[in-house]
Amino acid sequence: MTIYTVKPGDSIDAIAAFYGINTDTIIYNNQLSYPYRLAVGQALLLSTGTNEEERQIIVSGGYAYPFIRRFPLTETLPYLTNLFIFSYGFTTEGELIPPAVDDEWMIALAKESNTAPILTLTPLGSDGMFNNNLISAVVNNMDVQQVLLDNLSETVTQKGFEGVDIDFEYILAEDRIPFAEFVANVRRRINSLGFPVSVALAPKTSDDQPGVLYGGKDYRLLGEAADSVLLMTYEWGYTYGPPMAVAPVNKVRQVVEYALTRIPHEKINLGIPNYGYDWTLPYERGVSKARTISNTEAIEIAIANNAVIQFDQTAMSPYFRYELDGFTHEVWFEDVRSLREKFSLIQEYGLRGADYWQIMSLFRANWLLLADTFYISK
Repeated sequence: MTIYTVKPGDSIDAIAAFYGINTDTIIYNNQLSYPYRLAVGQALLLSTGTNEEERQIIVSGGYAYPFIRRFPLTETLPYLTNLFIFSYGFTTEGELIPPAVDDEWMIALAKESNTAPILTLTPLGSDGMFNNNLISAVVNNMDVQQVLLDNLSETVTQKGFEGVDIDFEYILAEDRIPFAEFVANVRRRINSLGFPVSVALAPKTSDDQPGVLYGGKDYRLLGEAADSVLLMTYEWGYTYGPPMAVAPVNKVRQVVEYALTRIPHEKINLGIPNYGYDWTLPYERGVSKARTISNTEAIEIAIANNAVIQFDQTAMSPYFRYELDGFTHEVWFEDVRSLREKFSLIQEYGLRGADYWQIMSLFRANWLLLADTFYISK
């Protein structure tokens, strides 16, 4: 695969002619919409040959809610080792709470693609927010924990899941050790069924990093407790924060390098965002709220507003500004250039693979580039 950055005056026909490839392939790879206008600075993925080089074997995973549309899921599953179904909650008594929307169709579809359906366990309260009281209730009470373990085992067996992913956030610092012990207990139980257990880790760069996201996540203990870990290396740019890259590679690298001092490289999956944000300027902390957009929608916004896409050489991420209804907007998103940089980190450090939050919107160029860069384990 070749990555081409659009220049002023370019057209699909001219690019196709220069590279000797079919215009339909460019349109398909990059999900272009008729009449196939391009944005200056847009990165296009071009199929110009076959990668004959020896490639690293990795695992790949993607998170999805049960209300995902069938088309993006069907298109994405061939590129996934694991499908993380989001999510199963639990009560303070250890009873499991299934998703509000039936997920059995997703499990069946995943199995048809030889993709492992994974039960994602979260401590989401009735308000849809992470609840550290729920976490404390289960990690510090062995009776409650036993009930939850029994319910997890039963659900995994009955519904045909092939693993459990533990995504707990805002863990109290005093629950750091009990949480790691809980993960180890889940692993023992689920391993006995023949399936793995993974755990999601907030993006730390030191043992004593301050903040409510970090105190309860001990990289060394959790690396020992789980079969694998996901580094949630995204959300530097986020809904309520100032405009910036969602996953700046310089920041992602810092997290990876710290994680490698605590966890073996063959256990680490790099988290990759499959979305961007559109901020209205000026940004005002506590007031401003960015709009979540897909990566393909970002391109459509740039084209509609004649914006020129820039590429930040520090964050290694694309961005642009545009004017609409008297307001200036700033957009940061992912494209094949920023993704290539993240894939390079996986190669450089020999990481286990990549997990995506989330796959609700199809970004075909990402999956084509991933498959061109790595062999994806199935």
